[in-house]
Amino acid sequence: MAKFLVFGHQNPDTDAIASSYGWAYLEREAWGRDAEAVALGTPNEETAFALDYFGVTAPRVVTSAVAEGVSQVILTDHNEFQQSIADIKEVEVAAVIDHHRVANFETANPLYMRLEPVGSASSIVYRASKEAGLTLPKEVAGLLLSGLISDTLLLKSPTTHASDPQVAAELAEIAGVNLEEYGLALLKAGTNLASKSAEELIDIDAKTFELNGNAVRVAQVNTVDINEVLERQEEIEAALSEAIVTEGYSDFVLMITDIVNSNSEILALGANMDKVEAAFNFKLENNHAFLAGAVSRKKQVVPQLTESFNQQ
Repeated sequence: MAKFLVFGHQNPDTDAIASSYGWAYLEREAWGRDAEAVALGTPNEETAFALDYFGVTAPRVVTSAVAEGVSQVILTDHNEFQQSIADIKEVEVAAVIDHHRVANFETANPLYMRLEPVGSASSIVYRASKEAGLTLPKEVAGLLLSGLISDTLLLKSPTTHASDPQVAAELAEIAGVNLEEYGLALLKAGTNLASKSAEELIDIDAKTFELNGNAVRVAQVNTVDINEVLERQEEIEAALSEAIVTEGYSDFVLMITDIVNSNSEILALGANMDKVEAAFNFKLENNHAFLAGAVSRKKQVVPQLTESFNQQ
């Protein structure tokens, strides 16, 4: 039986790790396939908190599917090739489980795709598990709950789907946790930025988007104090500039999100700041500006940037 590797995107967040872990479990238990959840990077502190809380060993980190001896892979929480494993074009994508836009993606063969506009890929995995008649063990349910909490900021993000609160409640019951208490503890675990270097900070949760021929890097960090992050602006800007040069990005947009008050500060550098300003109808002052009510990169930042960059 051929083996499948199941993984989320580069710089994995909690949903990327959780959804891949859950889908690999589903592949094995429901359909008897040889599937292993792996990761395209080391789990961040928030994810590490969830893994430790539910007693799950972090998936091993891989850099090449071919080197692992597999020819088929399953993608969760992403589909864009630039966000995936380095040799994605050298293997067959057997399935995609995602809740993002579809872009820069094509396959030579038919595949299973489950794309839903819900709050997390973990939400999709949970529903698929129910449909397959599986009773999830506590640790799988706990990780899927963590993925949903993380991506929706405890159901407060505009990306939260009408079905997500019920999914969260059911997963919390299976996992044996209080949704609010566990959710706040999980989110707070991801706000410890003081120990991070500027280079680490801008890479905690960063994705590259191809926007009208431009490689735009969009990163997000969660905090309980935006000003505390901005106190390091000079250091952070140096890291952004270095990344732009070394990685060939046209622009780097950093979203500093206040998880308590549900707002963000946008810090941006690059060749297209006029397009960034037009996207959000604000004026950058000293390279940053306040974006009221913005907490979702997927819904409140990337679509606006896409529209702005596509305008002639």
